[in-house]
Amino acid sequence: MAGAARRKSPGAPSPLWGKLHALWQDKHLVLFKTEYTLLVVSVLWFLEIGFNVWVIQKVAYTEIDWKAYMDEVEGVINGTYDYTQLKGDTGPLVYPAGFVYIFTALYYITSHGVNIRLGQYLFAVFYLITLLLVFRIYNRTKKVPPYVFFFVCCASYRIHSIFVLRLFNDPVAMMLLFAAVNLFMDGHWTLGCGLYSLAVSVKMNVLLFAPGLLFLLLSEFGLIRTIPRLSLCAAIQVLLGLPFLLENPVGYLSRAFDLGRQFMFKWTVNWRFLPEWLFLNRYFHLALLAAHLLTLLLFALRHWKRPGESVFDLLKEPGKRKIPPQKTTVDQIVLILFTSNFIGMCFSRSLHYQFYVWYFHTLPYLLWSGGVKKLAHLLRVLILGLIELSWNTYPSTNSSSAALHVCHLIILLCLWLAPPLPSAPVETQDNTPAKEKRQ
Repeated sequence: MAGAARRKSPGAPSPLWGKLHALWQDKHLVLFKTEYTLLVVSVLWFLEIGFNVWVIQKVAYTEIDWKAYMDEVEGVINGTYDYTQLKGDTGPLVYPAGFVYIFTALYYITSHGVNIRLGQYLFAVFYLITLLLVFRIYNRTKKVPPYVFFFVCCASYRIHSIFVLRLFNDPVAMMLLFAAVNLFMDGHWTLGCGLYSLAVSVKMNVLLFAPGLLFLLLSEFGLIRTIPRLSLCAAIQVLLGLPFLLENPVGYLSRAFDLGRQFMFKWTVNWRFLPEWLFLNRYFHLALLAAHLLTLLLFALRHWKRPGESVFDLLKEPGKRKIPPQKTTVDQIVLILFTSNFIGMCFSRSLHYQFYVWYFHTLPYLLWSGGVKKLAHLLRVLILGLIELSWNTYPSTNSSSAALHVCHLIILLCLWLAPPLPSAPVETQDNTPAKEKRQ
């Protein structure tokens, strides 16, 4: 009798059947309801495995920087630690030390850089890891409808080219950056800062996220408890660069972190409509820098800080502020970091074709975070398409550059018009120790 009582009623559906039934009922909405994000991105990710193999096998590899990378790290392997003496076919070594270590490993794995096909498959793995990290961000935030992820992966020729047909170092830096963002979302701020610094050590474009990260750290911890995390970032840079700093510190710093580097006009994607003399003009560069900093400041004052809170309150410990401390939400973390980077892209002195990967995976989130309700789904997709077209136009034209700036301006205005994101409820003291352990 007892055994019979424990047996499940024949009419009771299993939880799995219930989920499958609900999925069948909503089949026409699967691509539009954010609750199905995990299902859609899982299918796309597995499709991407086959698609990357097809691209590697069927589309010709194009040599641009890979041989230069191998020449540069070969100089280090041969005992040259003076950065001013390290160079490849395309010019001097201009990346920090983390790049040297990672591409030295790739140098040995690919038989001194000769086995390019193996290198392509390694970069396909980097691409798939990057997608996993990006999809996890979108699954946590559930802001973007699932159909958009088709444009995030399968539809972008340029991104696949940057990863598996060109083997640039930019994808490696962005893979580490997205890993750091995932750690920030999970509350592992110290570990995330360490990984963020590693990303900067591969290519310093990751510094475009730094203003947003600094704001988040100050908001979460105050100045005193932010300093150790900034010190960790600095210590990692010093440790990685130590062999080169001991040999020629000025040479290393001036080459690896050359903020005044001059770009060639023929490669620009975003400023083709300007005369070359203006593109190269230092006053134009200073004007862009001023606009960049001013826009960051305006967003920090208007959108990033909590209403009623002073910027100077961020310097205090959260418990000593006038407004009670509130937990930073995942949406706030992602939006502030992605916006910080996007503002930097808008005011860049020049964007080259491989730089597309610096913000490509963040564009859907930014578009669907905008405050213009009338910006319909179709218009958002159109903007994504125009941006993709601008980056795929080679060589760039006056029209493609202008279209890119118009799209950037629309996204920036939408972000400016967006209402502030709500904070999470104040944590209880019982939960504080667990949070502290994660930090």
